[in-house]
Order: sequence, then structure tokens, then C-alpha cells
Amino acid sequence: MSLPIYGRQGKFTFRMLAAVLVGQSIVIFFGALVARGLAAAGGDEASASRLLWVGSGLAVLALVGAGLMRSPLGITVGWLVQVLTLASAFVVTDMLFAGLIFGALWVYCLHKGRQIDRDMAAREAELAQG
Repeated sequence: MSLPIYGRQGKFTFRMLAAVLVGQSIVIFFGALVARGLAAAGGDEASASRLLWVGSGLAVLALVGAGLMRSPLGITVGWLVQVLTLASAFVVTDMLFAGLIFGALWVYCLHKGRQIDRDMAAREAELAQG
């Protein structure tokens, strides 16, 4: 099973992947709020603000990736979001679970979506032939 890192995806695939990224953006934003709260509780207000902005930027990147999913670049942005979500576990360790869950969803939807797109194309070809 080879998973693409660049290129256009089928209609069903890009819809599934966009849904994963939208859900992931919400979880990332809540993770950013947790990171900010932990830093503020430690008395480091400058770091708290920076963590909130960086986490919010990652959440926005996930939304941008969802919007770009129809273009060849969308899948690349999606992979980047997956990697950065896992990297955010260095700040908020519970983000490791979010990164693993959404990473698994991403891979599953990418694999299954491509399979469904192939099946739909074959079915449409059969209908076109009569």
C-alpha cells in the first residue's frame, strides 16, 4: 500500500480527508488552549501567549489543508499537519494521543477513500458500457 504525499485525490477521498482535518483543527485549538493555560499557570505569560499563537496557527493550517484538499498541494499540507500534531506532544503530552488517533484516521481515510474512488470509477465505466 503506497500512500501519496502529493497529487490530486478522488472526490470521495478528498472529502474524507478534509473532514479529518476539520475535526483535527478543533482538537489542535483546544490543545493550544491547554498549552497556554499550563504555561500561564507556571508564571510564564510570554511563553503562554506564544504557545497559543503557534497552536492556533497549526489549527488554521489544518483548515487551510482541508480547503486545499481538491488541489495537489492539499495532501502535502495534510501530511504536514499530521507531523506537526505529533510534534506538539513535546509541549502537551496528551497531544500524542490526538496525533496518533488523527494520524490513523488520516491513513485509513486515504487508503479506504482511494479504494472507494477506484470502485466508483469501475462502476461508472460499467454503466457507460451498457
